[in-house]
Amino acid sequence: MPSADAPGEQFEPRQTSTTDDYKPDPSKSIKLSPARQALVDDIIALYSCEPTIRRVERYTPDCVYDDQFVYANDRYKMAGQWFALPKLFNASKNEGYEVIKNDRDLIQFKNEQSWTFKLIPKTATINALVSLSLDPSTVDSDFIQVKYHKDQANDKDYSHEGVGFSFKKWQADNVAKNMNAKEVEYFAKDKSAAKEEVKRYGTGTEEGSAPKKDF
Repeated sequence: MPSADAPGEQFEPRQTSTTDDYKPDPSKSIKLSPARQALVDDIIALYSCEPTIRRVERYTPDCVYDDQFVYANDRYKMAGQWFALPKLFNASKNEGYEVIKNDRDLIQFKNEQSWTFKLIPKTATINALVSLSLDPSTVDSDFIQVKYHKDQANDKDYSHEGVGFSFKKWQADNVAKNMNAKEVEYFAKDKSAAKEEVKRYGTGTEEGSAPKKDF
């Protein structure tokens, strides 16, 4: 595990799944401590279009957020993403989640979220595997923070290469600065947070340093 002052890029979890079925079974969810449950509650609230400054502060200034559509590598860019969601969706409802791993430095849960779009009368339900790599300096505190947040909706991990990744990074780099929201500007100080070059893997499979796991 890297030291707490290492940039968020060093905390990336890598995994290839034996299945792309991430439908949660809340009845099997691992019970968390109050501090860890509060963290997961805040993350679920962010997914549910309920961003606040305090909830975004669940991330370290040098955090990374990595999903199918976004690669944001500081908290300012992260804030842009969370505060943009209510502008894009009429609603986002959490249908349930299942905590499947509760290690000292990593929390993973299967998450089911229903997204209702603003521009078209359609709701899409997505199941994903959410991995939260925890900040070593806050892991034992009452307010735990996240260094790397990965959201995977299929069995493969991310290669961080190609046109698709370029779009993910471009989108994150530009949304925050065009938001014109005081809540996002609150995090402008984090633009200068420590960063490293994006790690590129060639593939999102086991050959790309993504060990196969059974979730």
